[in-house]
Amino acid sequence: MSKKIAVLVEDLYHVIEMWVPYYRLKEEGYEALLVGTGSASKYHSKEGYEAVPEVSIKDIKSDDFDGVIIPGGFAPDKLRRYSEITQFVNKLCTDGKLTASICHGPWVLVSSNVLKGRKVTCTSAIKDDIINAGAEYLDKEVVIDKNLITSRTPKDIPVFCREIIDFLQKK
Repeated sequence: MSKKIAVLVEDLYHVIEMWVPYYRLKEEGYEALLVGTGSASKYHSKEGYEAVPEVSIKDIKSDDFDGVIIPGGFAPDKLRRYSEITQFVNKLCTDGKLTASICHGPWVLVSSNVLKGRKVTCTSAIKDDIINAGAEYLDKEVVIDKNLITSRTPKDIPVFCREIIDFLQKK
């Protein structure tokens, strides 16, 4: 049975940070699903590209998923405002399932209350938020802390995707 991974989407997502992991997962045979907040029938990236969610967070259960990817851009600032999103991320992370986030994505991890005592990276613009949430910030292209995989910026996408696939293959 194929593993099912939620890829979160909202307006102002970063096109590379969402689509590259989404298609890499599909390329490896995983069931990647674009999961929206339910606030719209389609979302637009910072660059104007359209994404149509395949399902709303309101219609899914965390127990049916093997992981979540939280892309960056400014979408995470919108995503973190939905309790369904933060509860979904919290449950997956605390259950030891894949929880991957890049760039501004860790804003959702802050609001999901999963960073205390964890090692993470992110774009330097939000490192203070990460530290204030109780995490240890490391300036590396990717940081792996058990089931939590974080990365800094689009230039780190190759190693970010490689570590996500590696984690899923070992589970």
